[in-house]
Amino acid sequence: MFKIKKRPLKPAKEPQLYNVLENYTDFDPPGNVMVCAMAGEENIEHHAKILGESYEIPVDDMLRLLSGGGLYTYPETGGVVTRGLFVCRVDPTGQEPKQTWVLDLEQTAQAEQLARFSDIPLAEAAARVFYRGLPEELQEHLKQKNLGLDDGKPERAQGGDLRYIDFRKDWSPYFKRKCSMPDGSMVETGGIGEFAQLHGITVAQAQTLMEQGGTLDLEDGVLACQVINNQPTVARFNAKQYAKAKELMETKGLHVMDALSEMALNDPVLMRALRRAEQENTG
Repeated sequence: MFKIKKRPLKPAKEPQLYNVLENYTDFDPPGNVMVCAMAGEENIEHHAKILGESYEIPVDDMLRLLSGGGLYTYPETGGVVTRGLFVCRVDPTGQEPKQTWVLDLEQTAQAEQLARFSDIPLAEAAARVFYRGLPEELQEHLKQKNLGLDDGKPERAQGGDLRYIDFRKDWSPYFKRKCSMPDGSMVETGGIGEFAQLHGITVAQAQTLMEQGGTLDLEDGVLACQVINNQPTVARFNAKQYAKAKELMETKGLHVMDALSEMALNDPVLMRALRRAEQENTG
């Protein structure tokens, strides 16, 4: 008898969350955001799940916010307020895309003060504070339909109008960040968990490194992170490269980050790889 072989079931693909990404992370805070948008129908359950995980907000609360707009105030930690506001802005006419963002503690205080002295709802004050902190270039784009993106772009042509925009600053699985490796290659990871797994460290260690910068010793070298405008730039160096940097620290009295930078500039392998990467990006 012949045995009928069953084809293995393909794992279910998660719905696409973003198909438009605009990078403004090089601008000064608080406007250093990644504009993550969707041109197409919103899968609100998936959207709520991802944002809930990213911002540590219960999914039921996130569903409520994404359905009708509003604010989420983070609970106090040990009697102290440590986080600001999560905001979801929904245009009741449907003319403007849904928008979500987070205010830091300073922005939250500004919004509360503006609401009190101008006698306007806190949600409106939060929007005014957020928008005025964005780069002028992005402020202009927000005045245009679909951020002024070219309708001929594939993601725009297929999806239609933008349905929602998430202004994000987190190390998200939905856009990649690069890490320079000891051979000069650039490896992309999406999310703190994936980054931690790549380098064989804990998520807590990765989170601390991304937030505070500095170095983290590894068995075979070191991870170095420089935080500029709240954005981490990460490089990994092997044991030989780290040893050269330590020599520079001793002989020239350099800080570890300066020593690693000088070592990298004098490493022919790293410099060849960097020039090759720059040529690929420009050409």
